[in-house]
Amino acid sequence: MRALGFLLALALGAGAGVACAQNYPTKPVRLVVGFPPGGAGDILARMAAQPLSVALKEQVVVDNRGGAGGLVATEIAAHSVGDGYTLLFTSIPHVINPFLYKKVDYDPIKDFDAVVQFVAAPLLLATNVNVPAKTVKEFIAVAKAKPGQINYGSGGSGSSSHLAMELFKLMAGIDLTHIPYKGTGPMIAELIGGQLSATIASAVPLIPQVKAGKLRGLAVTGAKRATAMPELPTIGETVQGYEVTNWFGIVAPKGTPKSIIARINADMNAALKTPTLRDLLLAQGAEAAGGTADEYAALIKRDLAKWEKVVRASGVRVD
Repeated sequence: MRALGFLLALALGAGAGVACAQNYPTKPVRLVVGFPPGGAGDILARMAAQPLSVALKEQVVVDNRGGAGGLVATEIAAHSVGDGYTLLFTSIPHVINPFLYKKVDYDPIKDFDAVVQFVAAPLLLATNVNVPAKTVKEFIAVAKAKPGQINYGSGGSGSSSHLAMELFKLMAGIDLTHIPYKGTGPMIAELIGGQLSATIASAVPLIPQVKAGKLRGLAVTGAKRATAMPELPTIGETVQGYEVTNWFGIVAPKGTPKSIIARINADMNAALKTPTLRDLLLAQGAEAAGGTADEYAALIKRDLAKWEKVVRASGVRVD
């Protein structure tokens, strides 16, 4: 009788999951974003929200909760009900923050279910136009001539832009002074204005400024040149072995019905195959990703192990 009751409960649960997906959504869906307006995370989140709203026939509302390199938003999402009405648009800080902060109230694996990778986006090494360097080699020479006197900005202490530059410093043997900001948008404004000399940050908000001549792009951080700016070399072409690739994607609080995850995954994959969205992403320096939820989960696990090593080697802590 116990076995029969267990099987009946499983059947009812599966039936409820199917019904849940069929009826979902019946109200707006909140997409929590851990970055302020104007930065790469915000720009890409809105690019994801628009086609998803159309597919779901309900508004997907972008909820910007900037702060602590995405930690604030991630903790909000981690403690939300897993019903499909709260999703998190996240990136590398999702797997970096557990090693940066003494107290992190979430586990990137145990508290979330992967839904879909949205894009892969290299970071970009860019400088103010008045910096006397037009190549990575020249920038390294300038930095070595003035140890500690060249400053760089990031989207926040412990952010992907911060750690990408710290890795660059370590591998290039240079000393730069870090100036953290509350988001990439404010940092870029001061880089253009001359209060900063350089940054390594997402190519998404930087490429338009480089193309407009307001900033100088030196190189991208990926393993290969970016489709959006093929004229720019990779940092690895000068600093052998250097590679950082950012990703952005959607995860859901643990316990979200698999049928809902499958629905969102299918809708986003369909959107990412459209030439319109792919071209928009390429114009921003990002490449459409997609794939299964399991593939995205595997990427998150791999990067969790990779960035643990980088953080520990760099000695960076945010308390």
